This record gives sequence, structure tokens and C-alpha cells, in this order.
Amino acid sequence: MDLVGDMLSRHLASDFSQECQVTQVRPPLRRRLTRLPLFNPQLALNADRLMNRLVDYPAWIRARRDDFDVFHVVDHSYSQLVRALPPGRAVVTCHDLDTFRCVLEPERDPRPAWFRAMTARILDGFRRAAHVLTVSQATREELLHYGLFPAERISVVPNGVHPACSPNPDPVADRAADELFKGFGDNPRGTPWLLSVGSTLPRKRLDILVRAFAAVHRQMPEVRLVRVGGLTSAQLQLAADLNVKDSILCLPYLERDVLASIYRRSALLLHTADAEGFGLPLVEAMACGCPVVASDIPVLREVGGAPAEYCRVADVDCWEQTVAGLLRERLQNPAGWALRRDAGMARAARFSWAENARQTACIYRSVLELR
Repeated sequence: MDLVGDMLSRHLASDFSQECQVTQVRPPLRRRLTRLPLFNPQLALNADRLMNRLVDYPAWIRARRDDFDVFHVVDHSYSQLVRALPPGRAVVTCHDLDTFRCVLEPERDPRPAWFRAMTARILDGFRRAAHVLTVSQATREELLHYGLFPAERISVVPNGVHPACSPNPDPVADRAADELFKGFGDNPRGTPWLLSVGSTLPRKRLDILVRAFAAVHRQMPEVRLVRVGGLTSAQLQLAADLNVKDSILCLPYLERDVLASIYRRSALLLHTADAEGFGLPLVEAMACGCPVVASDIPVLREVGGAPAEYCRVADVDCWEQTVAGLLRERLQNPAGWALRRDAGMARAARFSWAENARQTACIYRSVLELR
């Protein structure tokens, strides 16, 4: 979500400086329990974050409610802040509905009573927004399905592609990526790398990623997998059980320029999620010339379009056949592979942070006109 705030602020400041002055507000984390040595560090940090989110941040922004004409909460999971703002002056970007699932569909996401109460408070703030931006049509349709907003208060404003994501080499970032790949394969630049980027949330279906990779690896033992965002202990154990743990390189979250370098040297991006709000790795990978295989769900088809290949959710055989077939195409049909890469780059070019800022500025104007 920081990426969204940073890129939007940058383009609003550079492209719309004549009509709006943009200020990013990020209150500092106030530490309480994390200062005390008697508490479990992780539990203390979680408690401090919760107190900041529900108490300190609303108080902080309430003290500044008269400083700005429009407030934009770029992460819907902080929508409790809208309760502290003047009516009709808050815009919220909704990336997905996961935050609200335990209230909207409690049978699908059972949670303790205190958690549901907290979520209900966030949802109440969300519903007070003057206008909601969704990053995909699929997310907009979910909002309409649950009756959270009337259609005229929802606009689809897709995410953009970071400027670092391009097919062009970046010597500094490429050297940093080389260091990350050291020791994995005799020739990291020649090894067919499969790539997965994102969190380890259950909806990402990284169990399917590991199983699909293991199936492809049995056909093509030279193939490797790089996971940006890591794997859980259970997922690593699954990889060990399938005898592919030593063929997987786990990396933490990376700076965008280094991540772009890894996209460029990867043969394919695999995106196995069974639910998404947008699927940013798809357009980032395609912008770098890395073709994509994604789960066949509406939002990923909306983002990936015709250049991406799609597999049935959780169908390991389908993933194996599709990925292995594309890797063979890469070796046996260079001309066709080049066309595939070009089509992906053309698709990614449709997703621009400059356009995101232009549409967002229009929404700010409409909110101001209704005041």
C-alpha cells in the first residue's frame, strides 16, 4: 500500500501541481509495550500496532481535519480514520474485501468477537467515505454485491506499473540481483527460473505453487523457483517432502529496481492465488518482458488479458502442463516467445501511475463539488 501512496503522491505533485497541493501524512508508530522487556516482542509489537491503528492514528488525524480539503485513505484497512474526518471529504482506495470478510461472510472467515467488533468499526468508517476507488472491476462488483455503496460512489482506478519495471537492463540493480542468485545453479542467467511474488496469505495458494513446481521439476530437473516474499514453514516442509526444497530460492521483499531485475531474468511468473483484488505482479512481470501464468479467476483475466496464460485454480496437472509447455516454447520457438513477450509488454503499458493520478484528481474535484 505504501507503493500506491508514494506513486500517487509523486504524480499528483508533478502533473497536477497547478490545481492541488499534495501532502503525505504518515503518523509515527507510538511504542508502548515494545519498550518493556517483560513482554513477548512480537505480541508487544502487534498490541502496539493495534493501539496505534484504533486510537492514536484517529486522534492524530482528527487534530488535522481542518488542514486539508480532501483526505485520501489509500489502504481500505485503515478506514476507521474516516470516522475522525469531516463528512463528505474522505476518499478511500479499496484493494480487496479481505479485511471485511469476517463481517460480510462470517461462515467463511470465522473470527473471535473482539476481532469482528474491530472489523465492524473499520467497515463503518469505510462506508462513510464520500467516494471509493477500486483497483479492479472485480472488486467494484463485490462492493455492489454486498450493497456497501451505490454505483455512483465507486470508480475503478487500476494500479500502475513502477517505472523500474521495464525490459531494459539496470547495471546497479542487476549486480544486486546477481548477488542474491549466487550459489544457485551453475549459470543463474541461463537457468530457467520460475518466479512467484507476494505474501504467504492462504489465498495465494502457495501449496499449489510448490506442487506445480515439483511436477515441472520432475520433467525438467534444471528448472528453479524463486519466491520473493518467502515461504512459511509448512510450505517449506511441503517442498522438502516433494524433494524440491534445494531448488527453491526464497528472498525477502525487495526494492523495486532489484525486483524488476529478477522479473527480467525469469522465464515465467506463476500467480497461483484463488482470490485477488488486482494482481500487481502480473503487470510488473509483463512490463519487464516476463510472460505470466495465472489462476483463471475474473480479476486476473481482467488484469492479465490475452497475453497471459491461465490455469484452473488448484489444478496441479493443468499448471504442470501449461508451465512445461511454455518452457518448451521458450527453447524451441524463439520467434513465438518474442511475440509473447511483446504482447505482455504492450498489455502492461496500459497500466500507468500517471493515468491513475489523473483519474484520482478527477474524483477529488467531484468530491469537492458536492461539498
